[in-house]
Amino acid sequence: MEYSHDDAELIRQPIGYWSWAAYDAIVSRTRGALAGLGTTQPQWWILSRVALAGDEVRTRDGVTETLRGYLAVGEEALSEEIDTVIVLGWITQDAEGRLEMTPEGREFLDKAVALQADLWDERHAGISDEEYLITLKVLQRFIRNVGGQAWHH
Repeated sequence: MEYSHDDAELIRQPIGYWSWAAYDAIVSRTRGALAGLGTTQPQWWILSRVALAGDEVRTRDGVTETLRGYLAVGEEALSEEIDTVIVLGWITQDAEGRLEMTPEGREFLDKAVALQADLWDERHAGISDEEYLITLKVLQRFIRNVGGQAWHH
C-alpha cells in the first residue's frame, strides 16, 4: 500500500491521543445533546436499563451493578442519579428497591431514544458499516495488546 505524505505522518500518530480525542468529542456531544433535552447521560442509561427490563424485575442494586463501570461513573453518583430520576417522576421505586417506568418516564424515554438515533446517524455519517466494524475490531485488538479487556455492553 502506498501512503500519501499526510498518511505517512498520520500513521505515526499515537492511538492513545486519537482514541481519547474521539471519546472526548463523542461523549461531549452526547452529553450536550442530552442536557438540551433535560437529562444527563447516567439518567439516560438508568431509564433505558429500566425500560429494557421488560418482564424482568429491575432493582436499584441491579441497575447500579450493571452501570457502575460505564465511563467510570461510581456507585454514589449512580445512586444520586437514580434518586433524581425518581424525583423527576420518570421511574418509581418500591420498598424492595424494584424500579418501574412511569408513563411520563416512557414518554421522556421515547424522546431520548429518538435523540440517540439522531446522534448515531450524525456520528456515522460517511462511515460504512464495514469501516465501523473494522474500526471497532482494531480498537479491541489495541486494548488486548496492552493487557486490557475488550468488551461491550
